Amino acid sequence: MNKDNGFPYDDADGEGDESEDALIADALLEEELRQAAAVLDPVPDFLRQLALEAYVLHDLDARIAELTFDSLVDALPVRGVTDAPRMLTFRAGALTVDVEVTGEGLIGQVLPPGSARIEVLGGPGAARPVAVDTLGRFTSDDPPSGPFALRLRTGTEVIVTEWLRA
Repeated sequence: MNKDNGFPYDDADGEGDESEDALIADALLEEELRQAAAVLDPVPDFLRQLALEAYVLHDLDARIAELTFDSLVDALPVRGVTDAPRMLTFRAGALTVDVEVTGEGLIGQVLPPGSARIEVLGGPGAARPVAVDTLGRFTSDDPPSGPFALRLRTGTEVIVTEWLRA
């Protein structure tokens, strides 16, 4: 770095050295490769839109609620029951969210009960708000048709569950 003007790669006579030339050549090569990829293998519009919508769904300040129980993995099968609802439990600190997923929708409870707003996230579609009562119970008559997650907004924080397939 030149002490006179603070610019990197400037030597005493003001001319750039080989490192600056190498950086420029790398930048030009990168741009040429980017243009070639855009022509030869463009990103499909639907995939670009999906990526944008997925980015919109994330919250920088949200805590992730960890899946601690999934009846598909952790429960013992019950003889004679062929269409048992899927039971899920998520934890984030002292907060627990129990969810039952059925073909008719979602039923769940937030513990400890308190004021919360819940949204069912379902990929590219808009988040669907779900009402929560004073005991922390909630229901949704719209069953998830693909990957889904829950976003909980309490008075002080935002918590998002892991994404799961219904």
